[in-house]
Amino acid sequence: MAKKTSESGAYMSKYDTEVENRLTAIEAEIKSIKEGLASHGHASSGSGDDRVDALVGQLNGMSVITQHCSKDSDGVRRIKL
Repeated sequence: MAKKTSESGAYMSKYDTEVENRLTAIEAEIKSIKEGLASHGHASSGSGDDRVDALVGQLNGMSVITQHCSKDSDGVRRIKL
């Protein structure tokens, strides 16, 4: 059964809702990892560990994931950390 999302007003299937929940959990975990690395002095001058940046870049290239992300100021859907 589809449910209406509060953010966009669009209907989402049970699968879409599950994917969105999993993506939110992944984003939170990546953010936590980056914060942990930064607190231990492992962060580079960029946004963090190059491997995490590479993973986020790959995930941002998958429309099945980014379709559940909100749009940036430039109108592109992507994972934000």
